[in-house]
Amino acid sequence: MLDKHRKDSFATTLPAARHRVPGRPAEARRTVERVMTERCRARALPCPPEAVEDALLVTSELTTNALLHGGGITGFDVDVDSGGVRVSVSDRSDELPVAHPAMDGSGRTLPGGRGWPIVCRLARDVRVAELPRGGKRITAVVPLN
Repeated sequence: MLDKHRKDSFATTLPAARHRVPGRPAEARRTVERVMTERCRARALPCPPEAVEDALLVTSELTTNALLHGGGITGFDVDVDSGGVRVSVSDRSDELPVAHPAMDGSGRTLPGGRGWPIVCRLARDVRVAELPRGGKRITAVVPLN
């Protein structure tokens, strides 16, 4: 899965609205839903329910992974334009996300490891950027159509 996203060695400032850093995935999802509703309406963009659901799932996966594996959520941005919904989540870890095998050697299903493949499947573009003071930012763009 690592070849499915780009790794940037620098942090860039996104043209996104900065929001209070959510403490839980549910807070992040509410923010994404609110921003999508407001910006799609203001910019006369199509905002189909499937795109909202995909953006909310990507948001949930990125924030959950930041909490479970990244030492916490340190930054959160969301923006909507004709290119899609851009969700960025920063955390304290320098470790790159990886997909874990879904089954062990005996064919038994293993818990976890499905979030990153879901993000890569639903997002049109996924980038991982190292942050100047440590940690990383993962940005995923979910198409509106």
